[in-house]
Amino acid sequence: MNLLAGLLATIVAAAPVAAQQTNKTELTPAQSTAATELLLQALKERQAAVIHSNLAESVRSSIDVATIQKRLDSRKAILSTKVIGVTPGYRTTTVDAVVSTADGEKPILLMLDDDGKLLAWKWAGQIEGLEATALDFVKDLAAGRWVVARSKLSLDMQSELAPGDLERKWTKLQKVSGGFRQVKDAVIANQGGEQQLVLVAVEFVNTTSNLFVIFDGSGRIINVDISEEFV
Repeated sequence: MNLLAGLLATIVAAAPVAAQQTNKTELTPAQSTAATELLLQALKERQAAVIHSNLAESVRSSIDVATIQKRLDSRKAILSTKVIGVTPGYRTTTVDAVVSTADGEKPILLMLDDDGKLLAWKWAGQIEGLEATALDFVKDLAAGRWVVARSKLSLDMQSELAPGDLERKWTKLQKVSGGFRQVKDAVIANQGGEQQLVLVAVEFVNTTSNLFVIFDGSGRIINVDISEEFV
């Protein structure tokens, strides 16, 4: 597990997930860039206290500074960092950045909340099991494979959603977002336990929306942020 992804042991309750993504974030690109540059500089200088103070509140409460410092000290030295793209979404912002080490440049994907605090991040291109399932689920929706997408849901959720329901919800999400472009990447925000959270960055014409996909302990999807709001 990568450095900060290992810090993100937070549980997001299933009930309010849909409401989290309804409004466009008020965080400006300049604010997002500043928040990311602060985090990247702290990562470079191995300043655990700074990173800890800039985690989202629910994430920060689950990890202490000493644990962060231990993980920072175990990584190779970072020579430089650079923010290369900022995309505001619905109550979240997706930031693309690059970190340079002795091994070369490594792209990083970060997801910030509405206050500019870190929700989740990962080295781009590295895919874990839950991320793969979440990506496949969203790709099925984007391709109109409603029955296949529904099969990835828990039995309880399947009983509540017919394939036509998924089609209607996804169609509305595309409409309000200006049309689908691509599924960008997925980031684990919480792994292990009875609820597990993956954020999937989906690029639309007008925005990049980070879809909250919640799994149960056995890896079945028990909620997504389009399940209630986009009816």
